[in-house]
Amino acid sequence: MKRFTLEAIGIVSSSLRDLDQAPRQPDEGAPEAWLVFDRSVLAGLQNVQPGDELVVITWLDRARRDVLMVHPRGDTTRAQEGVFSTRSPHRPNPLGLHHVQVTAIDDCRVQVGSLEAIDGTPIVDLKPVLASEIDRR
Repeated sequence: MKRFTLEAIGIVSSSLRDLDQAPRQPDEGAPEAWLVFDRSVLAGLQNVQPGDELVVITWLDRARRDVLMVHPRGDTTRAQEGVFSTRSPHRPNPLGLHHVQVTAIDDCRVQVGSLEAIDGTPIVDLKPVLASEIDRR
């Protein structure tokens, strides 16, 4: 298999401090959070504005990378499934995909609503939600 390197472009600043307090999905009580970007990528935030819907791609740095089978939602009464058919954070390449809405921008910081990522989680990329962009192409 080919290996490559990813570099974080920022980190999540959140009131969520550990895995046990993090909701599994954003609609299960996830708090607002700040995406704090490195100054070197500030130009990439041009045209991002409050109200925009984005996909934040994170590196789930506290996840296990040796897991291929999980009980969905950690429920041991359910049969195990392969991680690629679940949203489990534990997987060979623990990328997190988070659909968020921008609520405020302050220099290199972007505030978003309902983000289930833990404080300090590295941000790998940020992309617009295409559903609202298709008509503008």
